[in-house]
Amino acid sequence: MSGGSSRRGFFRDLGGAARELRGVDDDGGEESVVPRTVSGLADEELDRYARQLVLPQWSEAAQLALRGSSVLVVGAGALGSPVSLYLAGAGVGRLGVVDCDAVELSNLHRQLLHFTPDVGVPKARSAAAKLGFLNPEVEVVPYDVRLDNGNAAGLLEGHDVVVDCSDSFETRYAVNAACCAARMPLVEGGVSGLAGMIMAVRPGASACYRCAFPSPPPPDSQPTCAQAGVLGPAAGVVGSLQALEALKLLTAFALPLTDAFSQVELMELSFTTVRVARRPDCPDCGLL
Repeated sequence: MSGGSSRRGFFRDLGGAARELRGVDDDGGEESVVPRTVSGLADEELDRYARQLVLPQWSEAAQLALRGSSVLVVGAGALGSPVSLYLAGAGVGRLGVVDCDAVELSNLHRQLLHFTPDVGVPKARSAAAKLGFLNPEVEVVPYDVRLDNGNAAGLLEGHDVVVDCSDSFETRYAVNAACCAARMPLVEGGVSGLAGMIMAVRPGASACYRCAFPSPPPPDSQPTCAQAGVLGPAAGVVGSLQALEALKLLTAFALPLTDAFSQVELMELSFTTVRVARRPDCPDCGLL
């Protein structure tokens, strides 16, 4: 297939086929949930995102929403790597990447944004370089800082969704508080050993991270990654699920995992979903 007109015709034909399969015609009747036209996308975008655009759950509207969106990824390590790669690959217009650490050799088995020559390079800058190679149409802004209660609001400004890939409880609670204050959707995630968790938050409309976990665990009660260990694919699974939840929040192509968190045990490959109710006394979201 060659030429812009043939590509556009191909996708329009697919859209018509999808409508026909669902019993929807162009003259009326039950309307498709998702419009299938592609007039707002450039030819290169049609090529780049072709396998997304043919999904019956996806649409030009979803693709255009991604192109106009901005996501802040907190952490460019084991979870931030797959999250950033999949969001950039999917076509998010702008990615902010926050990480104050430098690449270490022991990172490389699970932090796939970084390569051996990057050892010693700030992770945010290393991540931005790789993401730019993957999708030059995505604006990637590196923030070589540690997110905390003092700078969180400023870092969140201008973004639509935050994906927290940090490995610090202090950072997680700072991110949650800032997202609730800004009413900004959030995807939380964590991984240790062969287990992980994910949770999506719509501040004011769903339970937040602090509703699920009212206070951080006592200091030194939780093993660090260096102590507990982690396999790279475990981080890849959790990070991929975080990216999926972010896409749901950005495009509404499916319902995100709100008012609950999902635990995954990768030794048995089992998932457990735990329902979470909003807490009226939650210091972060109780008054929203």
